[in-house]
Amino acid sequence: MSSTENTAAGDGRPRGPVDSSRVPRYAGPATFARLPRLDEVGTADVAVIGVPFDSGVSYRPGARFGGNAIREASRLLRPYNPAQDASPFALAQVADGGDIAVNPFNINEAVETIEAAADELLGTGARLMTLGGDHTIALPLLRSVAKKHGPVALLHFDAHLDTWDTYFGAEYTHGTPFRRAVEEGILDTSALSHVGTRGPLYGKQDLTDDEKMGFGIVTSADVYRRGADEIADQLRQRIGDRPLYISIDIDCLDPAHAPGTGTPEAGGMTSRELLEILRGLASCNLVSADVVEVAPAYDHAEITSVAASHTAYELTTVMTRQIAAARAGEGTGTK
Repeated sequence: MSSTENTAAGDGRPRGPVDSSRVPRYAGPATFARLPRLDEVGTADVAVIGVPFDSGVSYRPGARFGGNAIREASRLLRPYNPAQDASPFALAQVADGGDIAVNPFNINEAVETIEAAADELLGTGARLMTLGGDHTIALPLLRSVAKKHGPVALLHFDAHLDTWDTYFGAEYTHGTPFRRAVEEGILDTSALSHVGTRGPLYGKQDLTDDEKMGFGIVTSADVYRRGADEIADQLRQRIGDRPLYISIDIDCLDPAHAPGTGTPEAGGMTSRELLEILRGLASCNLVSADVVEVAPAYDHAEITSVAASHTAYELTTVMTRQIAAARAGEGTGTK
């Protein structure tokens, strides 16, 4: 029988991960960070959700297996996050909500299914930590988040812009979600940034079109030259107190740090730089996030899925800290 770090039931405290001093980390089902399933706790403040879908990719497939690879790699995550001086799973209830089952043969139907499932989860009061899947899934997730919060600020960590118009006449692909999101008015165009972009484009017009949509660009070379702290400060100033959605394509990392992805580009960020930037965004109002494009068939020794699991852990920590702070403020009558 599994036991948890917090075994007390009905005392108001969140139920935490399985106790690794009593059950080996490699034993049992691979929920994210060995957390309880959503059906075991009823409701959650942060729901970790998988979307095993990669029918929108333009090059190497395999991201449909990304969510479970991240879960497997997350077995080694521990309850205390020293970088943020927080125990995220004690601050708020985090639970693994399993996967959203979507049609792999019909992109339009898949997009609708993801949006409806996200609507239901957000309707319970949860924030979403979504594990992809390819980047197509960001569009329905943003639609759902915008229904709750209005147009949101977006930080998009990616080697690529993902603001192209169509591929082979298809509007919904992993290279088009943020153009669609701008067109649909679900993004706050005064607070949009790409981070980690690099590599060849189809033409200079790609950058011109992207700028017209309101995006700022922080390249991987900018991160290298200016450092993570300065970049995080720049992003915080751009975002302000707006509700923020963070979407992370793991190919924002260099292939040395994330070989298991569908469209790798040389010259990317290190995993250390990505994690430090995310930690620098702890004061932002992060309402939901995703980590996508992990394709484990191209991975080596879980390098990519380990990086993705730690990325999701930092994002989850940011969200639980904010949830706990908001509750403390309500308890003292402050805002």
